[in-house]
Amino acid sequence: MELKWLDDYIALVDLGSFSKAAEARFVTQPAFSRRIRSLEDWLGVSLVDRKQFPTALTPAGQAFAEQARLLSGQILAVRHQMQDINAARAQLVIISQQALAVSFFPGWMQTLEALSGGALLKVETGHLPDNIENFLAGDGDFLLCYGSADIASRLQRDDVESLQVGVDQFIPVSALTAGGQPRFAGSAGSAGSAGDPLKLLAHPAESFFGQILQRDCLPLLNEHQRVEVACENALSEALKALVLEGYGMAWLPRSLVRRELDRGDLVVLDEAFPRVHLAVSLYRLRQPRSQSARQFWDYLQDMYNQNLSTVG
Repeated sequence: MELKWLDDYIALVDLGSFSKAAEARFVTQPAFSRRIRSLEDWLGVSLVDRKQFPTALTPAGQAFAEQARLLSGQILAVRHQMQDINAARAQLVIISQQALAVSFFPGWMQTLEALSGGALLKVETGHLPDNIENFLAGDGDFLLCYGSADIASRLQRDDVESLQVGVDQFIPVSALTAGGQPRFAGSAGSAGSAGDPLKLLAHPAESFFGQILQRDCLPLLNEHQRVEVACENALSEALKALVLEGYGMAWLPRSLVRRELDRGDLVVLDEAFPRVHLAVSLYRLRQPRSQSARQFWDYLQDMYNQNLSTVG
């Protein structure tokens, strides 16, 4: 049983609607419905009478409503008690997009250590929609992710603020042949050439990078370029390994392949292949979970504002 299932059910009881409760919990309605069903499966009873409209609770659902509130409150109280016990050393929890935890965070660590005041830095990774949900639920101090219009709209709330902490680029890369030429370049640079299909190693269309690939990269290829998706994987690290093994080309964050580019193991394909600039953003809730989190944010703001002033 997961705590978020209880909070989902409490939202459903309070709002009386699956759609309204899903919106309040920052999840899609199908995902919200699955979580309510998971809670019912765990309890072994039906909580909602799905034959009625508007939403109505079963007798068991009505009885469980108050119990759900008590259980949620007790679990949170225990968590706070354990955090107080562990308060001898402060912690800063950063919920990070997976690619950034691998590519951006290690280089950023020196900056963070200097500003953290000795606090333990904890990095938690996962799929971006889950990251956003967990961050808004207060399960971490900060959210580290690439910026996009979609993400900005989901986090454009009065209780959330952001700081740009870096830049990156989504670039097309390929391994090299023995003669030093890109192993996979298709016919993108040759207008009108039939050429061989471009063997693409792709992020799934529903993923963050997959959406960028489908929206900002593939439509801008030469209209004569044929694309053959050889493999899909949501993990950028896994796609990089496949590119290095020579299974195809891929669009990847520059920060993730910088070392391989410097060593000459990979090459950036020519300008016929689009590139996408990315901002790296850090988000926080305006009411921080701890004094350490507040001080850390203030230090970061001062540092990046000074850098901007210097550049200006």
